[in-house]
Amino acid sequence: MTVAWIGNRDALVQHAVGHAAELLAASRCPVISIDADIDGTRAAIGLAERVRAAYDHLNGDALAAEVALLRDSGGMFVAAGEVRRRADLVVIVGTLPHIHHEYVRALAETPPDLSENGKRAFFLVPDGGDESLPAGLEVPVTRLACDGADMPAVLAAIRAQYAGRRVSKPVTHFKQLSKALEKARYAAFLCSGNSSPQLSLEMLQGIVSDINKKMRAAALMLPESEAGWGSTLASGWTSGFPMRTGFARGVAEHDPWRWDVRRMLEAGEADVHLWIATREEAAPAQLDGVQLIALTKTAEPVTGAAVTIQVGEPGADHDAVVYSSRRGTLVANQAATPSQLPSATSIVKAIMEHLPDKMDARC
Repeated sequence: MTVAWIGNRDALVQHAVGHAAELLAASRCPVISIDADIDGTRAAIGLAERVRAAYDHLNGDALAAEVALLRDSGGMFVAAGEVRRRADLVVIVGTLPHIHHEYVRALAETPPDLSENGKRAFFLVPDGGDESLPAGLEVPVTRLACDGADMPAVLAAIRAQYAGRRVSKPVTHFKQLSKALEKARYAAFLCSGNSSPQLSLEMLQGIVSDINKKMRAAALMLPESEAGWGSTLASGWTSGFPMRTGFARGVAEHDPWRWDVRRMLEAGEADVHLWIATREEAAPAQLDGVQLIALTKTAEPVTGAAVTIQVGEPGADHDAVVYSSRRGTLVANQAATPSQLPSATSIVKAIMEHLPDKMDARC
């Protein structure tokens, strides 16, 4: 079974690894996109330090919004297990990623400890697009909206009305929310960076803070990508910064705009792109002047890639440590269907072994 290609031609893994190392060593501005488990992320950051590359998550915009909230303004957050056990009022803000729909269904099907009638009240602040509430959700969901207003404006209106201030456009069904808050003992606001811009997330934290003056309330951040959030944590303890960090000057520097890998590629700032996608993802578009090195789960070479190496999926082809939003921590997953495919970690480490000795880590 072929697992490595140089261009469109079959190659031995060691030859493909060597060619990838040559491209990275010769690069003037390499970038790395990461979608991997904890070990894969740590290896990729180690490689970024060696070749003075910038690194980011594969789909970093939503992750950057979630990180920005914690970095810039903070908030009142709670674990998923606490919400499931305690919260008797749940407000869903925006569209939650599909990976969390099972969790929302579990909230609808289980009684909270702090409810007087054993039920939860559900509200929704739509984001203007596909609301995509979980299929089969057998509980009434009350929608909160303002005529023609976007989600940040709706959240601002909710906060203003809760404080007793006048608004130009009242929130529909706000009286129901107000009554539910009076009866509730624990309110939880579910949000994600995939559909909630940073301004919305900050306004939401203002609402939570205001409600906490009278009763218990908290936000539950359900990340767009659990692997991405795990990579963010790994990046924090490895380089001292979250994703969108670069080593261009030999030390780790975090800049959410400068080291946005997608922006760098579109602007023509990068000449080599190491793309690590341990799950089946759509390949990046071929760009002029950019050499693509693809480490992904594929049975054929990635179109336009200088090097393609097939790697296994964490938790499926090999054991892995990943982040679990349900548990709020890292968990160890055994391989569901063990295979002989190499892990992204092993390939990245092999690339580092083929780099020139002069490219030792600088910090």
